[in-house]
Amino acid sequence: MPGPERDEQKRKIIPTVSEVLEDGTIIELIYRPEIRITSLVLFNAGRWTLQGHVDVSERYRLVPFSPNNNLIKNEVVLLPSEPRMYGSEQQLVSEIADFIHRYADLSPSFEQVACYYVLLTWLYDAFNDLPYLRLRGDFGTGKTRMLLTIGSLCYKPFFASGASTVSPIFHTLDAFRGTLIFDEADFRFSDERSEIVKILNNGNVRGMPVLRTMMNQQREFNPQAFHVFGPKIVATRGLYEDRGLESRFITEETGARPLRDDVPINLPETFKEEARELRNKLLLYRFHRRHEVKLDATLADPKLEPRLNQIMLPLLSVIGNPELRAALRNAAHNAQASIVAERGLLMEAQVLEVLAELMITTDRPIVPVADVTMGLIERYGAEYERPITNRWIGSVLRKKLNLQTYKSHGVYVIPMNERQKVEVLCGRYGVNIITDVSAAEGGVGTKGTL
Repeated sequence: MPGPERDEQKRKIIPTVSEVLEDGTIIELIYRPEIRITSLVLFNAGRWTLQGHVDVSERYRLVPFSPNNNLIKNEVVLLPSEPRMYGSEQQLVSEIADFIHRYADLSPSFEQVACYYVLLTWLYDAFNDLPYLRLRGDFGTGKTRMLLTIGSLCYKPFFASGASTVSPIFHTLDAFRGTLIFDEADFRFSDERSEIVKILNNGNVRGMPVLRTMMNQQREFNPQAFHVFGPKIVATRGLYEDRGLESRFITEETGARPLRDDVPINLPETFKEEARELRNKLLLYRFHRRHEVKLDATLADPKLEPRLNQIMLPLLSVIGNPELRAALRNAAHNAQASIVAERGLLMEAQVLEVLAELMITTDRPIVPVADVTMGLIERYGAEYERPITNRWIGSVLRKKLNLQTYKSHGVYVIPMNERQKVEVLCGRYGVNIITDVSAAEGGVGTKGTL
């Protein structure tokens, strides 16, 4: 057998959606629905070419996914059909904005955020952390239309809904590594809800795959890591119980105003073609910007909590418009204020309030847990149906607030060296501390930090 044929037989065939090679070459899958053909687009040294396969070494050959793949031919995953010129970046942003405005009714600020989030999805693999977009509101408020409109422009969008089982979502995200567009993400059953929460909790940070139980052909236990990192746009009616997950979303509240009259009730036949044309331009945008874009740490806002800075920085790094950056920061500050206000309603905030005032008014080096318990009973006891005990308060201090307690002369106490930590926690929970003893007894007093 001739040598070249033997070499080709040795190569492992790898169906490929996208790849960034060590030499900087970018490879992307395209699909031409009119003739039902998939190909690979190879971009290198400022030029792109169509390839039926790409040999990356003597051992591996990258080939396109089959056009008969159910996800591709049924338009569950949307792909570009070929790279197209887009003019300047600002022209591309304007076209995206016009498309979104034409088919969906969003607030002006969120419409701008959505435009740049679309750009971010095409560059997301250049970052290690990502925010999510969310549309939250009751049925009939346009959430699904907004998802379809924004999602159709994103990088390899994968459309799913609450009617989907969770297993194919894991497999599709792992195989295509695109943008999850999830409608009705309020699961009725706790097991399904916990699975999608795993995807959302792990999916905004690179290097946090989800492990799932698998069996190999020999029926051996063989856990598999599913990569779920990537941009996500979801629509929900309510909130998630996990407050950490809630902090990952940039949210648009729907239904707060009447829908615009100029938004078509039904999408026209040209919608898909318009969206594909924009995806084609965005593909070339990815080729041009993928190796240029970098996280700009100087855009971090010291007034924001680390989590909010973490999810906002990638989007701010893509946005070049200073006014929009300011608007996005303002939205982040509003989100932080909402988070702090929500924390202020928790029992932890009430415990902190009592503890902080005791630390201010005492001249002892410790604060007994029993004093915190008594203060909480006097101030908030009527709000609780169960008895407020020292054990319960001690558990809140240690497990919820991560404060140190120890036993002294038979009673548990909080040392005063925890005061700085308490001050930081007061800021996180929005607790204002009365610094004047007379105010605590009914006087006017002042509010401030410890």
